[in-house]
Amino acid sequence: MLDATNKNTLLIVEDDDALRDRLGRAMERRGYSVRVASGLTEAVDQADAELPRYAIVDLRLQDGSGLSLVEMLEERDPNIRAIILTGYGNIRTAVAASRIGAIDYIAKPATADEIVDALIRPRNEHAPAPTNPISPEDARKEHIAHVFHEMNENVSQTARSLDMHRRTLQRLLKRYRIV
Repeated sequence: MLDATNKNTLLIVEDDDALRDRLGRAMERRGYSVRVASGLTEAVDQADAELPRYAIVDLRLQDGSGLSLVEMLEERDPNIRAIILTGYGNIRTAVAASRIGAIDYIAKPATADEIVDALIRPRNEHAPAPTNPISPEDARKEHIAHVFHEMNENVSQTARSLDMHRRTLQRLLKRYRIV
């Protein structure tokens, strides 16, 4: 738990309203003074008003890349502790995030405690190896569900986005009990 007298401003940038709200409440319970933004433009406005000490930034935002925001925050204050939170993780973007100043790159789903650990971990210390990594099948299921909800539960658009036949997607949605 953080000291309430210490200024621990946290900017959460996430375009998923439900996730942003849940994460905001969880971080407030852990002592952070939370501000939220749903996109890159709103986040830049928030940072212009008051530069945060910490930032949790989604990689893919509707109006741009979270990497742009992390880079901008790093340029303004190299002591800002920013992490990238993403459902679309890959090595190339993880390396890019590290190069522009992100202190960690965390795959969704992540618990609030995992995020806090990443935010407060010293820069020269590495994250511990996961004790219970997500299975490839569960990762696939979560990815399909995320894209399906991002496409407003439109099966045809989701299938095109995933480069998958529509009937195959329908079978997977039924098997995973997403619909």
